[in-house]
Amino acid sequence: MTLPTSQTVAWIENPGSEGKLVIRDGVSIQQPGQDEVLVKVECSGICHSDCRNVEGMGKYEDIPGHEGVGIVVKLGEGVSPDLLDKRVGVKWLWSACGKCAACKKGKVNHCPDQLNTGRSVNGTLQQYVVAHASYITLIPDGLSSEVAAPLLCAGLSLAGAVSKVTPEVQPGDFIAIVGAGGGLGHIGVQIAAQKGYKVIAIDSGNDKRALCKEMGAVAFVDHAIEDVVGSVKALTDGEGAHAVICVAGVPAAYYQAPKLVRNDGVFVCVGLPPDDFMFPMSPIEIANRGLVIKGSSTGTNEQMDELLQLALQGIITPKIEVYEFSDAPKIIHELQRYEVTGRKVVKMPA
Repeated sequence: MTLPTSQTVAWIENPGSEGKLVIRDGVSIQQPGQDEVLVKVECSGICHSDCRNVEGMGKYEDIPGHEGVGIVVKLGEGVSPDLLDKRVGVKWLWSACGKCAACKKGKVNHCPDQLNTGRSVNGTLQQYVVAHASYITLIPDGLSSEVAAPLLCAGLSLAGAVSKVTPEVQPGDFIAIVGAGGGLGHIGVQIAAQKGYKVIAIDSGNDKRALCKEMGAVAFVDHAIEDVVGSVKALTDGEGAHAVICVAGVPAAYYQAPKLVRNDGVFVCVGLPPDDFMFPMSPIEIANRGLVIKGSSTGTNEQMDELLQLALQGIITPKIEVYEFSDAPKIIHELQRYEVTGRKVVKMPA
């Protein structure tokens, strides 16, 4: 197979307050090195965290994206020939060290020396992306690439987050998900409901209300028109949810969300506010209330495989809309304005 030497990509210009995503042609295709593969991308989800790249929050690469599905078209040195022509997913976790305590326990998602797609290396919003052979995910036959793509980050992030409520929270207990109607949140509602938790979805708008109910939420609280704290407490015998998963990345959500969890409950941080924002609770309050604070950016390899199988069986069904690659800049704008319900996926140019 003869591969082209250049490609079309989504490129970040002037990252910062004036940053924007543009479609750029004629960009060189990176070649795979030791233990790496080259993937011809079929489609990629676009995540709200990609907005951080555009807005210059932290150090990121020029090409964002970390939910890519495609075909392995070239192998680097040391890679098994069995991977050639396989359909694979390229996730947020690009690689891990394999040597630290977290990696040795199988929790590569917590590796302190991990590399991340779109942050440490160029991301999946390009026609050809280089991936580490040990950290790609095989996509099962029968599952469409468009459905698989958002599971690689949105799905896996919330699979990881829902797993963090244990052992303190049990099936039948209440979990409040803040930002429940977005790309990550709506899959989290479905994962949590499927595991037997009673999900209180918090977001705004009738479209997100309908989506969250469809995903299995027992209640929806519209933060734009309702007293969120009062509504959640009324649903939970006046005590608050047993766990809160904060998917929204705005400071206002983090100021309010700790008020939704009961004493002796669990708070899981997922959403990414600006880097200089600090968790808005004093150690005294955390201690007095007996709260457990956890963080989750993504899940484990085992959770990824389980999630794909659940999707293949139709148990987990992300709400997606598929667009042309040229629509990627517009989708970023919509994400920045919190106008996206579910997940938007773009198809790569042929």
